[in-house]
Order: sequence, then C-alpha cells, then structure tokens
Amino acid sequence: MQLAFVLVEPKVPENVGAAARALCTMGFGELWLVNSDLHTRPEAHWLAHGSDHILDNARIFPDLAAVRNSVDLLMGTSAKPRHQRQDWHEPSRLRAVLASKGSSVATAALVFGREDRGLSNEELALCDLLTGIPMKVAYPSLNLAQSVMLYAWEMSGLSVSTTSEKESESSTARLGALRQRLETLLPTLDTPAEGKLSHWVFQRLPLLTDRDIGFVHTLCGNIERAVAAKKSRTD
Repeated sequence: MQLAFVLVEPKVPENVGAAARALCTMGFGELWLVNSDLHTRPEAHWLAHGSDHILDNARIFPDLAAVRNSVDLLMGTSAKPRHQRQDWHEPSRLRAVLASKGSSVATAALVFGREDRGLSNEELALCDLLTGIPMKVAYPSLNLAQSVMLYAWEMSGLSVSTTSEKESESSTARLGALRQRLETLLPTLDTPAEGKLSHWVFQRLPLLTDRDIGFVHTLCGNIERAVAAKKSRTD
C-alpha cells in the first residue's frame, strides 16, 4: 500500500516544511498538496531539515475531488464525528483498518484541512473514512505539522509500497474497483444512489477486510450473471 499525506490549502509554508520533515522521519515520502505552492517557498525548506526531496517531489492537485479520483481509499481528518456518520476512528483504530486491507488497496490518502477551518463539509463527504485525535480540552486544536507527525508515527508500522507502477496496477486495487462496480450494479437492483441502502453500503465498504472485499466481488459477479441471464430470457 502506498500512503500519501495530503494538505488542503495550507496557509503557512513553515507548516508544509515541518510536515515534510515529519514524514521523512517516519519513513514516508508522499506529500500531496491541494491548490497550493507553499512547498516551493524558502520558509518551507528552512524547516524541512533533510527532507527537501519530499518538498521537491510533492504532487499538486487542483481540488480534493482530483485526489479522490487518484486513490482507492480517502481518509479525512476531523476534530469530531460529523452528522450521523459512524466511520470516525481514532488514529490507532484507523491503522488497524488500513492493516486489514492487504492488497485490496494500492493507494490510500490521509487528508488534513486548512489550519484555520479544517475541511469543508463537502470535502469531508468525499472521504471514505473520517479520523481524529482525541484531546482532553473542550476546544481541541493542534498545529498542522503536529497532526501530521502524530499520524505518521501511528501509521509508521504499515508497510509502504516499494513496487513499480506496473506491479501496483496488477494488484487491481480491488476496493476502488468494487466501489465502481457497486455504483453501476445497485441502480439496476432498484437501489438508487441517493437512497438509504446505498448510503449504508458505501459508508461500510471501506471497513471491509481484504478477504471480505474478495467475497463481495464474487457476490457481485453472481448477481451480474443472474441479471444478464434474466435479461437474455426476456429478450
């Protein structure tokens, strides 16, 4: 699994440099930025301290939707659970969820919001899972780079992808493929995308283990063949 750390519209270049240093310290190398060029500022490099290569190789995206289309699993940070979502995890639990994915996730991304206002509701809605750091104060607040460091430390036990791009593609990224498959299949079963059942399915899909994802793929295949057979008889 390749794990990327995503900073959405960071406000302070020093935070970007300190975040790069945190990733390098914990063995990660993928820093992605949304709508920002702060990684090019001298102030960012002043705090990078030996991790300038991470800043130099940072990937830039126009918005979080573009990141969503580039990964199999998107995880957003939020200070507290939002609305009625049941998929908010503390960092240690998030690590366990990621560890259960095996080869079903080729690329995952952990998203950090703006220093002053975090991620918008629309951006959080793009995420498969939400995560946050429990704190002892009524108004929790951590510096952006501190948050990155805490998550990088917690996730450092996960294996980081060293495979080639061709090898990564051969794993078929089954979680992403399953999401696309269900998006096509459910409407044919009178289960509209805006319905409660679809919301329930896609909210719990990222929690499935590698083995579970394989079983659901098999189930989808059986349903698709049954639907095709029924259609051929009616034709």
